[in-house]
Formats: sequence, structure tokens, C-alpha cells
Amino acid sequence: MITRQHFAIGGIVAVGLLAGNYAHSAAPEAADTAAADHRYADLKEKLGSLLEKYRDNRRKGRAEAQLGPRPFYLVEDMDEGRLKQRLQQCADGPFYRTDFSIGHRGAPLQFPEHTKESYEAAVVMGAGIVECDVTFTKDRELVCRHSQCDLHTTTDILAKPELAAKCSVPFTPADPVAGTPASAKCCTSDITLEEFRTLKGKMDGANSKATTVEGYMAGTADYRTDLYSQNGTLMTHRESIELLKSLKVKFTPELKAPEVDMPYEGDYTQADYASQMIEEYKAAGIDPRKVWPQSFNLEDVLFWVDNYPAFGQQAVYLDGRYSDPAFNPMDASTWSPSMTELRADGVKIIAPPTPVLVTLDAEGNIVPSEYARRARAAGLDIITWSLERSGPLANGGGFYFASIADAINNDGDVMNLIHVLAQDVKVIGIFSDWPATVTYYANCANLK
Repeated sequence: MITRQHFAIGGIVAVGLLAGNYAHSAAPEAADTAAADHRYADLKEKLGSLLEKYRDNRRKGRAEAQLGPRPFYLVEDMDEGRLKQRLQQCADGPFYRTDFSIGHRGAPLQFPEHTKESYEAAVVMGAGIVECDVTFTKDRELVCRHSQCDLHTTTDILAKPELAAKCSVPFTPADPVAGTPASAKCCTSDITLEEFRTLKGKMDGANSKATTVEGYMAGTADYRTDLYSQNGTLMTHRESIELLKSLKVKFTPELKAPEVDMPYEGDYTQADYASQMIEEYKAAGIDPRKVWPQSFNLEDVLFWVDNYPAFGQQAVYLDGRYSDPAFNPMDASTWSPSMTELRADGVKIIAPPTPVLVTLDAEGNIVPSEYARRARAAGLDIITWSLERSGPLANGGGFYFASIADAINNDGDVMNLIHVLAQDVKVIGIFSDWPATVTYYANCANLK
């Protein structure tokens, strides 16, 4: 009997041996049993194809991925159609790590973001590239946090009175009578690296109605979980480099916008900050071809292009212009600089959020936006963010599906979006809070 376990344990060779046994013991005895002969030939062809794929991946040294049940659930939840049938045919795997699947802050759908555990989970699920958002501490050490001032929602700092007292804005409980929410603001620049190391990561979130610190910290979204948040190990940027290097995956650090005045303390400039991040890869002996440095600040990207050209080749401009009310992804006159101007300045990769890249045509089909078409025409590669960040999709999916909300009514619809992004927009990678979802599609579509 051939089961999924053979694939799950990398046993395609064993399956091939089973096929050989079938030829001798299970092949039809009667020469005129054409139907049985056809079934056998079909099985032999499929096994031969799987064996060749397995051998090819082994030759290329590709690491196997463990996806868990979610991608299979999403495929089964899709509306009936050719894409669903095609994805169902891939269910037996095997699945391998792919650079098309990028771990957004690791795997924060279920693991505390930017922790060792979150990064490791992303790699297990096949992310070939993992993100460390980079910011700095009071003593100018680089650490992995999504924002310089998110410690109050992503760590246990408020539960440590001696460190909570150093927060830029101490915890204030909600006042139901006055109608004011609970608040706090704790920044990496409020504490030293030594103090940062004493913190533990938790699931991002805060309860704005809380009247106690404990209640405020218990703000995990209901579609996430706290099951894996008991021992979230925070990481410095250097530590993330060493971890990901040991796991044999690639790097996409994002230089986060400082929330302190720059130059910090009068002499730590933005250029110093941007340089420090790249220098840590150089010190670790990392090949620039394995690094995709990112920033929403175009000046950072151009700084790397000019001053670190080997790293600047893959510098990613995170396009935040979508937040401008005048911005329209279907109207090129609302973008400045233009795609051709960005390319002429040395930018090679642009990364907007998913709703900027897609729209609906007159028949309600998901299609590339004008923004996507212009970017490709200008010679820009495209990366996009972020999937598996929206919770259940029954009601349209929220921000990341905003431009195609009328086509989104079940969780499986995320696979339709991935398909259009990959095949029509032709993105080179997708950030996801649960990389297994993108890994499944990438393997099925033979994307490396």
C-alpha cells in the first residue's frame, strides 16, 4: 500500500521499490486485461516522475519542508475549479524549502514574532528567506523587532517593574468613565542590550480596555494562539544571522524607521545605522547574494546601492506610498517617483503590500493592477507582503485583500490570490505569517 507517509519521511525510493514489487506480484495475470495494464502503466509513470523529482531535488541539496495541516485545509476550502484540482494533485508532496516563501517576522500566526522559535518554525515550514526587522537599543546594538517602540505589545517588559519604569510612556489603565483606552509605549531605545536580553517575546497584541498590566498584555487576536508564547527567545541582529546561517536559509533584514530623533544622541546618523546593519553581514562572512536588505525609506535603499553595491544589487524598496490618500495603484500619475525613475536610480526590487498589486476585472476575476504592470515593464522585480495575517476570510479579508474584497468569501481564496501573484503579477517572493501556505503553492507550481 502506498501512503502519504512514504513521502512525508522522504521515502520515495521505498515507493519506487514498491512499484517494482507491483510489477511482479500485482500486475494482471491475464494479458487481455487492458484496464489493469493501463492502471499499472499509469502508476509506474507517476512513480517514475516522483522519483526523478526526488533525485533532482537531492542533487540540488534542497531541504524538505514540513507543512502541517493548514495548507491542505485551505486547498480543500477552495471553490471547485481547475486550480483547486491542480493543487489537490500535489497533496502527496514531497515539499521542499523555497526562496519564494518568505517568513514574515518568522511565523507569527502562532509563534511570537522575531523570536528564535518563530524563525525556526518558518524554516521548518519551508521558508527559504526569513526576515529580521532591525532596530537599535539605548546602547546602539541592533536587535530584531518590528518597531523600535513595540516592546509593550510584543514582550513581557510591562511585567518587569524595573524595566517598565524606563518605558517612554508608562502603562496607564483604561478609564471606562472617561472613555480613554489603556496605553503604554516601550522602546528598544529605552533600554540597553543587556536589559533587552532579559525579556521574553509574546504574541503581539494589547487589550485597550484593560485596567491592569496583566489584562493589557492579554491581547492576542482570537485567530492566533498563546500555545507557543511561554518562552519566546528574543534575538539580536547578529544572533539572527548566526541562527539563519546555521539553518542554511537566506536573509531579508528590514531597517526600521527610528522613533527617536536622528542623529541619535547627536552623532549616530541614519547612514551609520544603515551601514551598521550591512557590516554585521560582512563580519559574519555572509554572501551578499543571500541578503535582501529592505527599507521603506528610499534613501536607505539608494545608500546601499551607492555605498554597498554588492548588497545594493538586491536592496528592496518597501513601497509605503499606498498610505497616501492620493495614491491610486490604477493611476500612474499618483506615484512619484515613477517606476522608470526608480529603476534609473538603481532600485531593482520593489515591494508593496498585496492590495496594490491586484484588482478585479469586469467579470470579477483577480488580475494585475496598473502598478504591477508598470513595475514589470520598467524592469523591476516584485516582492509582496503579507499573507496569513488577516484571520478568517469569510468577510472579505481586510486590508491585505482590500482591492479584491468582492472576490473573497472563504479561507481557500488565499490560494487564488497566490496564484495570480505568482503567475500573472510574477512576483519573486511572498511574505507570509505562516510560510507553509506559500511553500505548498510554490512546490506545486515548481517555483524555486
